Amino acid sequence: MGRDPFEPLAASLRGDLILPGDGAYDQARRVWNGMVDTRPAAIARCSGVADVIAAVNFARGQGLRVAIRGGGHGVAGNAVRDGALVVDLSALREVSVDPLRRLAWVSAGAKLGDLDHETQAFGLATAAGIDSRTGVAGLTLGGGQGFLSRRFGLSVDSLRAVEVVTADGRLRRATEEEHADLLWAARGGRGAGVVTRFEFDLHPVGPEVLVAQAFHPLASACEVLAFYRTLMAEAPDEFACYAMFLRLPPDPTIAAEHHGQVSVALVACHSGEPAEGRRWVDRVAAYGEPILVAAVPMPYRVLQSSFDAGAPEGARYYWKAHYLRDLPDAVIDVLAGHAADLPPPYSIVGLEPMGGAIARVPAFATAFPHRDAVFTLGIWAGWERAEDDESAIAWTRQLHEALAPHATGGVYSNYLDRDDAGRAGAAYGANEARLQEIRRRYDPDGMFQ
Repeated sequence: MGRDPFEPLAASLRGDLILPGDGAYDQARRVWNGMVDTRPAAIARCSGVADVIAAVNFARGQGLRVAIRGGGHGVAGNAVRDGALVVDLSALREVSVDPLRRLAWVSAGAKLGDLDHETQAFGLATAAGIDSRTGVAGLTLGGGQGFLSRRFGLSVDSLRAVEVVTADGRLRRATEEEHADLLWAARGGRGAGVVTRFEFDLHPVGPEVLVAQAFHPLASACEVLAFYRTLMAEAPDEFACYAMFLRLPPDPTIAAEHHGQVSVALVACHSGEPAEGRRWVDRVAAYGEPILVAAVPMPYRVLQSSFDAGAPEGARYYWKAHYLRDLPDAVIDVLAGHAADLPPPYSIVGLEPMGGAIARVPAFATAFPHRDAVFTLGIWAGWERAEDDESAIAWTRQLHEALAPHATGGVYSNYLDRDDAGRAGAAYGANEARLQEIRRRYDPDGMFQ
């Protein structure tokens, strides 16, 4: 389509309509993952819900597919699909907090850093991810897991309501009492329209939590992961510990001979009563002979942004993932054996703890079905040069395939990459049939992909 067919849409928007050939187009189509290089038909940078409605109505009338951009952090780049009309919500970053009722209202372009900034002013938080640049919308619509999830559940378990523009151009408020099917689909099933606002329950957290970080040499990986397995099997809900293979940065606190070397790291957070928390973080700090270790109180907001520098915007990323019901020696051996070849410099292989409050929600209560998993295993490859694409992607696929015999067969939808289109069934399991029926009801022509 040329410029003229889009004139009616441009005239109806308060925000900007950006088309191929415009000076702002190349910047507007960029997302966090530098591997993504797509060319949308147009980008509607919405200034409010009225712009969203106008864009959806225009797309329906023109027979255009719609892509939805929130934070732009999704690895697959679905926010800026080729040939689609992008409904760009990135300017909608308002977060409002009612500290007495412990509620937050979050617009769909807000990032986790925006949410934490507002809620932590009142010593409150909701369960979310571990990178402050992640979009609240994309994270939540896929489930949402992080340091608080064992205590409070996934992000979707604190989601009270959403406002959604459906394919017919109507704004609907979905709650447990009204349009409950839309709310169910938004709780981990990526929804059935353009979600413009989220309402969350908040919980008392911080503003300081207890944190332990211990970085061990790769040679001790098997022993460290065996310790980690026991630790998490005994842990209370308030305690979450991540185990990660990563390359140590050139940080002055780390001896120079370790710079760039692969380490196995334990990063733990206890968000409950400090005296009890000290016992758990000290277990992490006291184990083994780490290269670097610390166990300190830390503002929750600082913890939430501590991984940002390790995954810079514009680098090249490719992800795969599994769910695990346990952490047998066979999985530990595979991880330790592949980690030495971790693609530099930004790659991470991580075990994210589940269980606790996550597991106490029935699998059919939300669209997110993987309540029986004990760990999420993410293979998050990140590198800088295009000439390394082939080798980094091949390494990621090889590790993913090697772990498949030990996995549940499910996958976290937020970790699906652009070549995972056929794995939707693995993302939603037995909930997929209901999810597809809801989508057919509200989007019969498949406008939202």
